[in-house]
Amino acid sequence: MKNNLKKLFSLLLCLALTLSLTAAFADGTWTLTCPNGAPALSVATIAVARPDDFTFIAADTIPAAFASAEADFIIAPVNVGAKLFKAGKSGYRLAAVITWGNLVFASQRENFSLEDLKEHKLTLFGADTINASVALYALKQYGIEPELADPLAGAAETKALLETDPEAIVLTAEPMFTAAKVANDKITGIHINELLDNGYTQAGLFVRPETLEKNPELVTAALTEIEESCALCESDPDKVAEALKALEMKFPKAAIPGCSISFVPAAQAKRLVEVTVEIDPAQFGGEDPADGFYYGLEE
Repeated sequence: MKNNLKKLFSLLLCLALTLSLTAAFADGTWTLTCPNGAPALSVATIAVARPDDFTFIAADTIPAAFASAEADFIIAPVNVGAKLFKAGKSGYRLAAVITWGNLVFASQRENFSLEDLKEHKLTLFGADTINASVALYALKQYGIEPELADPLAGAAETKALLETDPEAIVLTAEPMFTAAKVANDKITGIHINELLDNGYTQAGLFVRPETLEKNPELVTAALTEIEESCALCESDPDKVAEALKALEMKFPKAAIPGCSISFVPAAQAKRLVEVTVEIDPAQFGGEDPADGFYYGLEE
């Protein structure tokens, strides 16, 4: 009798979950988890209209978001999604690359240029991360291998050093760089995207396999909506800035262009992902992601 009751309870639970998912798909809604900061620009205009469907999180909780597999979509660093996919810790597939680099070398030094890095130390943030690897790779293309100061934890910390030390040369990121410039007009910078031909694949949009399986039409509609939202970062930054303000995100409008938001479907971005992998394969699990990592490649 007890076993029968347990089986009945399990069947009812499964039915309730199925009905819940079906209802969500039927009304065309979908959920998305995104880190605070530059990637939030890509979906700000959607999130402000549907705040209950969007969750903004700290960057260090991204792996947990993949593990929970609760959201239909996750925005995250491409390398993080690839590494988790390779390790079997995530089934999420890359649907698009949406940010192409927001890193900046910056200093208060007069007439600051890359030449200064031949004689003075560089302070990076996030040692042993893809950001540090990309920064050093970009410099190496110009024959510069700088002496490194002790790294700091994040772009906010290097921004603080930039503002307080007139001799410091740091790696920081948008929107921190623009905010620092507003506070101190002596600060100038060189965006890493000015040093690399195609930028680099920074943040991606990932789609949950269960969502793909149960309602591919919903996924197609969502991707179209997100692509249109990304395009506003270039065509209507005022609208994006208004959305960010409504979401209570402090983000200067002048920083929007430097965040390099552009929606490129995964199948088209594959080669550029592999170019970024070549910079530091360890950040992607040691090798190029398998074809199954890219949604749309097989279609």
